[in-house]
Amino acid sequence: MKINNFGPGNQNMSDTAFLLGLIGEGIQASRTPSMHEQEATAQDMRAIYRLIDLRKLGLGVEALPELLLSAERMGFNGLNITHPCKRAVVPLLHELSPEARALNAVNTVLLRNGRRTGHNTDWSGFADSFRRFMPDARRERVVQMGAGGAGSAVAYAAMILGVQQLTIIDIDAARAAALAEGLRTRFSDRRIVASGDLAKSVAEADGLINATPMGMASHPGLPLPAALLRPQLWVAEIVYFPLETTLLGQARAIGCRTLDGSGMAVFQAAAAFRLFTGRKPDADRMLRHFRSMG
Repeated sequence: MKINNFGPGNQNMSDTAFLLGLIGEGIQASRTPSMHEQEATAQDMRAIYRLIDLRKLGLGVEALPELLLSAERMGFNGLNITHPCKRAVVPLLHELSPEARALNAVNTVLLRNGRRTGHNTDWSGFADSFRRFMPDARRERVVQMGAGGAGSAVAYAAMILGVQQLTIIDIDAARAAALAEGLRTRFSDRRIVASGDLAKSVAEADGLINATPMGMASHPGLPLPAALLRPQLWVAEIVYFPLETTLLGQARAIGCRTLDGSGMAVFQAAAAFRLFTGRKPDADRMLRHFRSMG
């Protein structure tokens, strides 16, 4: 199968061939390209997926307008968006899905006929992963670290999953407070608060979610002191490279139940694949492929 006719105005030239990309910082180890390309091949389609790494290009978030325009001119069908661009991309789009608008964060952009439409599949990716791998975990009180673009999606997923009390902690206290306030307007029957008291919040929690970049290969380290962990706490990560973050390693060592970032990575990619191609992906096949990459 041969891809041809890519160029301005030709984004809909085929329903079996797609040009896709990922914009973010420090993304050379991303498994997203392989997941999309392999699933397309399994469905008798062709996908070419390119990394647009701000760090490798020596660019900052301010380059987003130029990168989006360049992708349109080169005939990209769609883009995934990751740290640190999930919120910065929002004002550059023509339309937003209801979830993306509510979260003010986008991880998937469709490029169609000169228009850019933003979606958020992070929240459903986390929710699907949690339901699959930790269905019986207690969700009365949960602490989430991180209130950025990914954090807003994961906090929304926590509400959908039935968390009764969510405490949000971020190095930017105003950002945590804004996220908590926004969620309270949609989930008025829950207790959603921003807090600066990490030790007290974790001591009272059933579970801990790390929605910060801490733990990534490009952001090594722990998002909180290891001494705050205890065996009764479940710990969930959104980071998937490496799968065994320092946080998960420390948590497992003392007997915590843990959830790594692989499920979220796969299920958000599956939802994005459906948006990009219009085809239903085989999420289990994508998960097997993800795990085969080591």
